[in-house]
Amino acid sequence: MINSGQGQRPPIGGTQRPPIGTAARPATSVGTAARPAVGTAARPVVGTAARPMVGTAARPAVGAAARPTAGTTARPAAGAGAPRPMAGGTSAANGQKVTVGIADMKILQWDGELITYALGSCIGICLWDPNIKLAALIHIMLPINMEAGRKNTMKYADTGIKETVNLLVGRGARKDRLVAKIAGGAKMFEVVGPSNLGNIGERNIESVKMNLRKEGIRIISENVGGSVARTLSFYPATGIGEIRAYGQPVITL
Repeated sequence: MINSGQGQRPPIGGTQRPPIGTAARPATSVGTAARPAVGTAARPVVGTAARPMVGTAARPAVGAAARPTAGTTARPAAGAGAPRPMAGGTSAANGQKVTVGIADMKILQWDGELITYALGSCIGICLWDPNIKLAALIHIMLPINMEAGRKNTMKYADTGIKETVNLLVGRGARKDRLVAKIAGGAKMFEVVGPSNLGNIGERNIESVKMNLRKEGIRIISENVGGSVARTLSFYPATGIGEIRAYGQPVITL
């Protein structure tokens, strides 16, 4: 008798069949070179060079050079030299002359020049708020407005001053800060007889001064009377006035 399991059939697991997991199938640890670990070079970590972080050079921070900070040279703060031209019905660009006609008024703020010509018996009245560099120039012809309906207010000292003060206050001026400079009121011709025409310049001077007093506005400089026509310029940025007359040096008002 032959004992089963001896000689002819080697035990299971002998040399003919190596044990499972031996050299026939080398063991591989999870995460070794066969499968690279998550987060290695195959997939860059979020936030590395593949995607720049928010706020880096790809997007400049808010307030950087792309957008200048409010209040820089793009628009100076109130009281600085930025022009805000305004006029009584018209406007002017930075640095331009704004001409005021006869029986007319214009308003400017900051830069620019207000100018009026042919001030004979007429009077030029400069009103100025130094705190906000807001100025008006009125060219009045006559002392009192007696027109029906009073349509042409700037032709007369009484209505022209009152309306201009109201317009300046409406644009930010304060009456207690307003000051005045005046020029004109010349006696341009002699009149024979009892007519008042030859004295219109003097009457204009009196009316202008009286109406400025009524409004509580102080006259800080004047050049009135005489017998020559004047050209008057006024600069809102500095509050300086200049008077030019034929054959005479420039007078600072």
